[in-house]
Amino acid sequence: MFDTERLRQTVLDAWTASPARFREDANAEEDFALGGYRDRLVVELAQNAADAALRAGVPGRLRLTLRDGVLYAANVGAPLDAAGVESLCTLRASAKKDDIGAAGRFGVGFAAVVSVTDTPAIMSRATGGVRWSRAETAELVAARPELAEELARRDGHVPLLRLPFPVEDLEVPEGFDTVVRLPLRDEAAEQAVRRMLDEASPALPIALPALERIEIEVDGRCRTITAEGWRVVTASGEFTPEQVAELFADRPTEERARPYWEVRWAVREGGGTGEVPRVLHAPTPSDEPIDLPALLIATFPMTTDRRHVAPGPLTDFLAREAAKVYVRLLRELPKTPALLDLVPSLIGKGELDAAIRREIIRMLPDTPLLPVLSGEGGAVAPEPVPGREAKAVPGPAAFLEKIAGIVPGLLPADWPSRHPALTTLGVRRIDLADAVDMLSGDAVQDKDPAWWRSLYEVLPADDLEAIAAIPVPLADGRLVRGPRGTLVLSEGPERLDPALLAPLGLRIVHPAAVHPLLLRLGAAEATPRTVLDDPLTRTAVAESLDSPDPEPVAQAVLTLVEAAGLTGGEAPWLADLALRSADGERYAAGDLLLADGALAKMIDPEVRFGVAAPDLVERYGPRVLTAAGVLDGFAVVHDHDVVLDPAECDHGLDGEEEWLEAIYELLPESDVPAVAPEFMAVRDLEYIADWTAALTLLARPPLRRALQPLRVLAGGETVDVPSYTAWWLSRHPVLAGRRPTELRLASGDPLLFGLYGEAPAVIDEEALKLIGVRSSLGELLASYGGPDELLERLADPEAEVDRAQLRALWIALAGVDPQRVTPPDAVRAIRKGSVVVADVSDGPVVVEAPDLLPLVEDRPLILAPFDLAESLAEVLDLPIAGEVVTGEVTSTGVERPVPAEVRSLLPDAPATYVEHERLLVDGRPVPWRYYEGTVHASGVDGLARGLAWAAGQWGDRLAVAALLRDPARVPILLAEADLDPVTSL
Repeated sequence: MFDTERLRQTVLDAWTASPARFREDANAEEDFALGGYRDRLVVELAQNAADAALRAGVPGRLRLTLRDGVLYAANVGAPLDAAGVESLCTLRASAKKDDIGAAGRFGVGFAAVVSVTDTPAIMSRATGGVRWSRAETAELVAARPELAEELARRDGHVPLLRLPFPVEDLEVPEGFDTVVRLPLRDEAAEQAVRRMLDEASPALPIALPALERIEIEVDGRCRTITAEGWRVVTASGEFTPEQVAELFADRPTEERARPYWEVRWAVREGGGTGEVPRVLHAPTPSDEPIDLPALLIATFPMTTDRRHVAPGPLTDFLAREAAKVYVRLLRELPKTPALLDLVPSLIGKGELDAAIRREIIRMLPDTPLLPVLSGEGGAVAPEPVPGREAKAVPGPAAFLEKIAGIVPGLLPADWPSRHPALTTLGVRRIDLADAVDMLSGDAVQDKDPAWWRSLYEVLPADDLEAIAAIPVPLADGRLVRGPRGTLVLSEGPERLDPALLAPLGLRIVHPAAVHPLLLRLGAAEATPRTVLDDPLTRTAVAESLDSPDPEPVAQAVLTLVEAAGLTGGEAPWLADLALRSADGERYAAGDLLLADGALAKMIDPEVRFGVAAPDLVERYGPRVLTAAGVLDGFAVVHDHDVVLDPAECDHGLDGEEEWLEAIYELLPESDVPAVAPEFMAVRDLEYIADWTAALTLLARPPLRRALQPLRVLAGGETVDVPSYTAWWLSRHPVLAGRRPTELRLASGDPLLFGLYGEAPAVIDEEALKLIGVRSSLGELLASYGGPDELLERLADPEAEVDRAQLRALWIALAGVDPQRVTPPDAVRAIRKGSVVVADVSDGPVVVEAPDLLPLVEDRPLILAPFDLAESLAEVLDLPIAGEVVTGEVTSTGVERPVPAEVRSLLPDAPATYVEHERLLVDGRPVPWRYYEGTVHASGVDGLARGLAWAAGQWGDRLAVAALLRDPARVPILLAEADLDPVTSL
């Protein structure tokens, strides 16, 4: 019925008339079959089946069977007709161009069979069928001489689908209306078909809705593909003539004749697209990437190979429509967290993908997609809200449900607050700390303490810093920010009385709100010690003296001190607590004395101290009152890790800053302030009158510890310095009206006798040493300011010092670092054989050589071993004799040899000397002078001294004089020298 002979003849005549037409048809078919349609065989067969079902108005069904190297495609629906046969034999001339909803529109899809077979056939039960044969077509072409040259150029290759033949040996399977038979060309073709059958997916029935079911049978194994389990959203429309003119200006006529559009998105009910490739289906698969997590089927204009979208206004229009339909898909999906995985990111895999994403992202923030909690209790609002109105807070469900009535627009807890899609949706992320900050003001003013406790129960506690500002209701009705600084009353018999604590203004947590989390966040359990340590308690104490009624504060604090078991000096700040005195006046506790206390007996009567009220002593006892700062014995300051800097070290001690300056002179230099790990000091020393009693107490434990040196960490070293208490005592007249530094121990160094008075034995000698009483010359010189003190004592005319003692003191001072000494204004010296005190203006000198003595005998002389002269002069900042006299020999003498006998005593004596009848130096007569390496002398005694000095044996000068007077005595003198003890060698 299809008149295949006429169709063949018409085509052959056309080829014969124009061999170029033959070449064009062969090339076009080859391009479609081996190019754009080479791997679309299954898709094109499914498309034809869908179109047949659509024309017949029946549910589409396709069975694909691969058996014995032959692929069969059986479908239901409209049978093959003459127009269909002509379309199959004519590239780009589709018989379905006017069918609305038809997938095949351009007449080239069936060319896909050419890639796998040379003998395709199609048969309909109602109308018959046709077949094609490459071999038979080649025979008919070869019979036309006009085509011989073209056929030879193509090596005998001819178009397959242009010449149809009748078919009679093909049966349509039962239950189907049409069957396509494709004997596969070779093994490669069969493998290609197997691959395409394996890749067939639900994308086919989704893209071809007229095709409800696809059955695939390969080697007896069957599987069925449907669109079940997919959620599909579709939008379609018809273009107006104006739109056609605008959008189709660059499109072919056949497309302009079909002014319809359709967009379909599909997503598996479990989310995503599974194994279905994420490409555009238009409506069959293309190579255009669409990386959104859903399947897009749309009537985009395609390039001629059906692989890619053709750019232009029509594509832009459909991209916008695709975005709208995708947003509609999201709105219709269940409102579960899986929805976030369908929210696209901005980066696309291609131009079309990116354009659709941009449009989706633009619309999403204003699209109501998100469920939110409607109030406390966990109920979800009946309607979703746009992302701009939603908030994401991290935390468990119970916490979010608790605050939902305070923080509107909260996403449920199972919606991940860090999911990147929330940003795209415009959701405001609120971290836990900010959410806690929102729990304030009018929103929580009606919440009772029990509600707050229930909130603490569900508050996320894995990040304590984030919840540190959680509000806390107090027992007095206030609501404060953060548990730090609040107090939690403990239960049990030791529980503190809130009424007693009320005057202190403490931040006590309401009992109904108490929860263990508050302690983890910095609240303190309200023990007597923690209440005393609270800054508000300290403030109440500091301000109590100015309060119109300090009694309640005093009662509360004294009760806490008693319960805490504090001891005196443990909390020195309590000395500011206002307490009543015996005469009814108010005093700071530190200005009150216990009537029967030891300090009351020692204090200066002129100092204004009060006496503690008797009823206070009776009620609280001396221990509690002294712990609160009332003075019984000496008040002691205890401190730890004290930075020894005036800005940091301030304990209200008399002269504390001066003490710091003094000890810094003893410490190594450092850029970091020194630190005392343990600090102890006795206070109120300036008020003592009875020092005998006071020193007796201070010398006994435990106060004796305050006299011990203070250990200091400075510059990486550990250094012991005078304690504050010892330093203060050393500077005040506490020993029989004299300062300790003016006295020495009775058993002290004899070199200090005459310079220091003897200290009275009111306390033991070790304690006397600790407060500055001098014990030895060495300790004196090693102490801070000791050298200056010794020089000051030596310059005192009242001090008694003999010549031997003075020489020993000069020897000791010569070894002192000059940097530690302040040059004295007066010195103890020898003048004309007497010990005198000389002002520096009198010109005292340090004598460094004995031959200069006659030249400076009218000056005060500092006499010490000559080898210490320069060091001593530097310490005292005085000149040596050689710096104040010239010492030039001004007389003339005769050079003579040194007697040989002298060399027996002075091996290093010079060979000659200059004898003067009357030796003059600087015009003054002298017995000898060693000048410019030469000994000058007049007389035996002068020569003996000059030779002994020149030989470096000054101690042998008397022996040399005896030798010079009687040379015969040389053997006796040598024998006597041999008898000198070993220590003199």
